[in-house]
Amino acid sequence: MKTLKLLSKKFLIYICLLSISFSSHATDEPIDIWKSSEEKNNESLELDPPLNDNNNLTNEVSIFKIEKSNGIVDIIEDTSLNSKKIKITGLYDPQDYDLDLDMWMNSNGDQLKNLFGRIAKLNLSEDASEIMNISILTNANQPKNNITEKEFLKFKSDWLIKNSNLDLIEEYLTKNQILNDNPKLAKFLIDQHLSNAKVEKACRIFTKNSKPITDEYLSKFNIYCLIISDKNEEAQLILDLKKESGFDNKYFEKKINYLLGYISKVDETISEKSILDFHLAHKTNPKFKFEPGEKTNKIIWKYLSSSDLLTSLKEIETTQLDKISNIEKAVHNKNYSEKELFEIYKRFQFNINQLLNVKEIYKSLSNIEARALIYQRILLESEMIEKLKLIKILKTSFKKDNLNNAFDIQLKKFLKEMDPLEIPDNLTSFYYTNIQINKNYSDKIKYNNDIMHQSKLINYFNGDYAKSKIEKDVDNFLRKIRKNKKYSFSKKDIIFLESLKSDGIKISNKFDDLYAINESEMPTDIQIMINNNEIGATLLRIVEVIGPDRLERMDEDTIYFIISALNQLNIDFVRNKILLKVLPLKV
Repeated sequence: MKTLKLLSKKFLIYICLLSISFSSHATDEPIDIWKSSEEKNNESLELDPPLNDNNNLTNEVSIFKIEKSNGIVDIIEDTSLNSKKIKITGLYDPQDYDLDLDMWMNSNGDQLKNLFGRIAKLNLSEDASEIMNISILTNANQPKNNITEKEFLKFKSDWLIKNSNLDLIEEYLTKNQILNDNPKLAKFLIDQHLSNAKVEKACRIFTKNSKPITDEYLSKFNIYCLIISDKNEEAQLILDLKKESGFDNKYFEKKINYLLGYISKVDETISEKSILDFHLAHKTNPKFKFEPGEKTNKIIWKYLSSSDLLTSLKEIETTQLDKISNIEKAVHNKNYSEKELFEIYKRFQFNINQLLNVKEIYKSLSNIEARALIYQRILLESEMIEKLKLIKILKTSFKKDNLNNAFDIQLKKFLKEMDPLEIPDNLTSFYYTNIQINKNYSDKIKYNNDIMHQSKLINYFNGDYAKSKIEKDVDNFLRKIRKNKKYSFSKKDIIFLESLKSDGIKISNKFDDLYAINESEMPTDIQIMINNNEIGATLLRIVEVIGPDRLERMDEDTIYFIISALNQLNIDFVRNKILLKVLPLKV
């Protein structure tokens, strides 16, 4: 085994080698989450003049030079002044979304922390998530008041982890070259890939990184990736340097030395401290076998499932209630399929009396046996209402043991077979709470030229109208409405016209009496943000308002003030996408 001495000299060689070996990095274009017709990368960023110590704009732009590298824009003062660096971390060009670099500058950090905290508790819909991505991943200066750069970047990382878009996380880390600044986010990315048995994807992040890795866990993972890429000497060099710097992890060293071929004896020790430790135990032991237990981490269950290492359920006896209990937990965590669990339930042996008197008998059984008995009776029951009552009892049993997700897919299948018109009143709530209601939201638009907001005029927001033509066509439509005494202006018609006016489309004031605007509909806190030009904070509030809802399902009053807020801030890109979702008639 190689031994390094003269650390200072070798360390300089290591830095050189490392910078060469990681010279390649990501150059992918940023993901346009709403399929923007134009894609621009960060090199098109135009920077506003920097801020001085009093947070006021300065006109002395000539003393600054702009350097761009790996998606990070650095503003560096001329060498005649003290060196100063401003790092902007993001993915999207603000111009692509009608935003700007100072979208956070007027925001109060305490208010932002509160907003991020409230949003973190929500399960955002796809619509809200798209706006969230735009707001926090657009290149912009960091907020300055009552919030540190580290805190703000943590909010971005926490959102990316919760949203779990692994491709987006990888692009964010590699484009900005911030593995060391965001070790938690980088660890989440590689652990998720590894738990899905996608080792190559887990290692890809390191090939796109151009900076020496300082985080210990990431460094260990990088060493392993180098070995499986047949770069043993480089892996050995990094490991030896880490040891000279004080690294001491006998478990990791044994596994790595086995992979490097320095030892032939298998170390059968299995560590569950991390998914990497567990993976190394698996890969260094040809006879690897592991029986997960109640305290086994979810990510290890996932790894075992992805790597086909879980014990065959056919080998489990119905008397092994502890193992079945672990399987129930695994199904709840989506690491086993429900179908496999219910196949076990079907193997339990019950007599006729137990099956006939299930509602009384199950109370005297263990929870697992009770669920098996109830499930078997559900399969035998032909009367719909009785079956629904048993299904509710079974769901309640799972829920009491915090296993609600273990009876989800099969539950929806049962309910789908039932006629909703025959559901009794006392079970209606249970039925509609758990049924999967399929609603296909089509993108195909059906125009209705008798209603303004459903007419072909909405194509203006697709960019399909010249200004002069939209003004003429709207004028003609309003003339027709004035003649039609039965036409009633809807809130969506008002939204349509107010958005046109916001864009500078001239609408004759002779039509002002056709509708009235209720200015009080805008929430006070949002209007204050708008008045202060707190663009980023306003977007976050809109995300919070949408929350778990789809835009198509939201009431017109809420849509009205969302569009009004975007109009006032001239965020036309987001506004147009929302309008094209909520105004047209979809079929």
